[in-house]
Amino acid sequence: MNIPLSPELPIPAADYFPARASEFDRSAGERVTHALLLLIGALVLLRLVGMAGLPLMDTTEARYAEVGRKMLELNDWITPWHDYGVPFWAKPPLSFWLTALSMKCFGVNEFAARLPHFLCMVLVAGLCWRLANSRRDTPPLACIALLAGAALSLLAAGAVMTDEALTVGTTLAMGGLWQALHGPRRRTGCVLLFTGLTIGLLAKGPLVLLLVGLPTVAWATQTRQLGRLWKEVPWLIGLAMSVAAAGWWYLAAELKTPGFIDYFIVGEHWHRFVTPGWSGDRYGFAHAFAPGTIWVFALVATFPWPLVLLAVALDRRRATADPFNEEADRRSWRLYLACWSLAPLVFFTAARNIILPYALPALPAMALWASQWLRGRVGAERMNAWIVAGLVFSIGGTLVIAMEAERTGAFSTNSAKEVVRAWAAHRHQGAEPLVFVTERMHSASFYSGGRAEFAASAIEALKRVDASGGFIVLRQEDTDSLARFNCVAERNSVGGFTLLHLHPPPPDNGGQPPCANAAADSDIYRGPHRAPPLHAPGRTTR
Repeated sequence: MNIPLSPELPIPAADYFPARASEFDRSAGERVTHALLLLIGALVLLRLVGMAGLPLMDTTEARYAEVGRKMLELNDWITPWHDYGVPFWAKPPLSFWLTALSMKCFGVNEFAARLPHFLCMVLVAGLCWRLANSRRDTPPLACIALLAGAALSLLAAGAVMTDEALTVGTTLAMGGLWQALHGPRRRTGCVLLFTGLTIGLLAKGPLVLLLVGLPTVAWATQTRQLGRLWKEVPWLIGLAMSVAAAGWWYLAAELKTPGFIDYFIVGEHWHRFVTPGWSGDRYGFAHAFAPGTIWVFALVATFPWPLVLLAVALDRRRATADPFNEEADRRSWRLYLACWSLAPLVFFTAARNIILPYALPALPAMALWASQWLRGRVGAERMNAWIVAGLVFSIGGTLVIAMEAERTGAFSTNSAKEVVRAWAAHRHQGAEPLVFVTERMHSASFYSGGRAEFAASAIEALKRVDASGGFIVLRQEDTDSLARFNCVAERNSVGGFTLLHLHPPPPDNGGQPPCANAAADSDIYRGPHRAPPLHAPGRTTR
């Protein structure tokens, strides 16, 4: 073999040593894959540490955790309770069942409350792996990495919400439907489809039928497979079984607390989405965003991947054509994923009363679509390198946000854990009440075991503090107006709160709290704090 020595004609080493070049490329690809696995592991570890170390945050997470705690305390597995005597009609019970069972096994703490929701997202990732692994053009590891690194996945994986269980249902149903139509084991696919619908009905209600039905009909219409869809899937029997499997609970809940179905179906499934600032919300306040805000939420939910996909799209280097590409099948698969991804966003486009987690059911399909597109665009090795860069950005951004939240006191001001702990350490007798003159903080109820009370004003709080004395919690900005209280024995600053320990009233004061006059002059007002009770106070379920 003659090797030219001319410097004007450099020849790559790969031309002389093709085996070594191939070996080098394979080694580099393995290093990138190992980096991908390590970063996914780091994300999981980061989330587990946060689950154990961060307090439950008000309002959504702490509220749902407290509903689960009350379910366990009252041993009532039919009706979720917002407060003692106040049923929580806003959501079906599946996520509360999971939370309560976890706390029964591992104790009443934030990690136990969050664990089943973390496992729900792990199950979603497993379903995505299973679906991607059934195809040659959709790399499973890349799909999992894209799902794990998305901002909303990081937030939801371990936050106490109802959306993770809904996403399990929609992912199971959509994955099962594809398997039912394309195999293998089509009967198993049908079982998965209707099991997913049952889970969705118990997690979030009839919404799951729309989130699965809309993309299914859209895909079948575009691919002209409506007839096949109707013939190969036993819709009538399957839907009847799903409704029966979930419907018993709806009937039991209505019989136990009449009015549930009207509020849940009409209020939560109509007014919540189409009525701006809906005033019928019994458990909080309605949001009022501009129509189309769900698309902005979707961009935030998938960050940083929109930036990565844009960078890849602008890169002119392309992968070589796939010799095993079946173009018709690939187009059908991409369209299926696109319809699945877009269904929640299209459905919520006109809705104004929405929140960020409403985009969560779209994320599994987005991860599947993006992994398939990236592999076809730049090839497996460069795809993994791009995803590694995105995961580094995701981990770094999460750490920066967490450190900034800790520096600014966001964790301590949005959770009552520390102030409840201070109350438990400072109280001299078990009868001393803890009264919050704040907005209703469900974390206070959770960490106090339901003993925290809430008052709309300072004078109301003082009336709650009986002859044995007690504790009042104020926001830091409200403390100055109560500085002249001469009944305060101790004053402790805890996070964004001030904990006041009040003396019992002196015998010569006729039992009148010495702070009453000062409190009457204060302008602190934080009410109302609870939904209208279903039962009279003497008939609560506590």
